[in-house]
Order: sequence, then C-alpha cells, then structure tokens
Amino acid sequence: MKLKMLKYNKLFTLLILLIVLQSCFSMKYSFTGASISPDVKSVFIQDFKNVAPLIKPTLSIDITEALKDRFVSQTNLQLVNYSGDLNFEGKITGYNVKPIAIKGGENSVASLNRLTITIKVKFSNTKDLNQDFETTFSRYVDFPSSENFNTVQDGLAEEITTQLIDDIFNKSVANW
Repeated sequence: MKLKMLKYNKLFTLLILLIVLQSCFSMKYSFTGASISPDVKSVFIQDFKNVAPLIKPTLSIDITEALKDRFVSQTNLQLVNYSGDLNFEGKITGYNVKPIAIKGGENSVASLNRLTITIKVKFSNTKDLNQDFETTFSRYVDFPSSENFNTVQDGLAEEITTQLIDDIFNKSVANW
C-alpha cells in the first residue's frame, strides 16, 4: 500500500513540475524583470522629438538611443527600422530649471535648483493591444544653486534620462 502511495506522490509531483515548467516557458523572462510574450520578436523605437520650450540639443538623441540600448541589452528582441511587434514613439515636452529652496534673509536666493524633464510616450504592442499606453513620464534632479548649470547639465540630464528609461521599460515590458 505504501509503495502504491509513493508511486502516486511521485506522479503527482512530476505533474505539478510539468505544469510549472510549461507556464514558465509560455513567457520570456529575463533577469531585468521583463516578461515578453514569445510571439513578440521585434521592437521599433522612433526618434523622440524635442518640442520643449527650452531644449538641450542632444537630449532627443540621448533618450532615443538610451531606450534602444535598454531593449538591445536587456531583451532578446530584434531592433527594427520600421513597425515592430512593440512600437515606441515619443516627444520631450518639458525641460525646466526652477529654484526650489529659497534661503531667507534680505536678499532671498535659491539654495537649490531642480532640473525636470518630461516626456510623452506612446507604446503599442501589436500582439496584445491591452498593453498599449500613452503616458507622460516626468523625473527631476535637484542641484545646488552654487553650481553652474551649464557645467552640471549633461550629468543631470543623463541621470534623469536613466530614470525615465527605467520607467518606460518597466511600464512597457516589466508589467510593474
């Protein structure tokens, strides 16, 4: 009787293991948290336009290339030049520097400034239209007003770009 019960337990365990393995292979997973359907093979990332009133000339290229790099390095999707299974288009709508912390006294001055970058992204998944979105992403970094903005601008923009790319990647394929 015990031998028969042991046989059924092994069979049950094997069945559960097969179900778990089958469900794992029905989605593509990566160490980045991306879960991409196996029928999604390609991604198209259109150049982001810069329509912000104040612009950093290389920002649109920086954001576009950073998003392409993220998909190439962290997924196995093929980057294509036109109409992929996943499609991104976007525009930079804001690039602002504003004082945020004012030092009191007779001559009030800002002690901190904030660089904010805002982008609007349209994402479409031709294999699953329920995942499509059009969203505005905004990130900022604060810096001391004693620093010359022209000197720190590139580093700040790079830091914000990394955060924005994380947000876009996570919303589109990590399902967070």
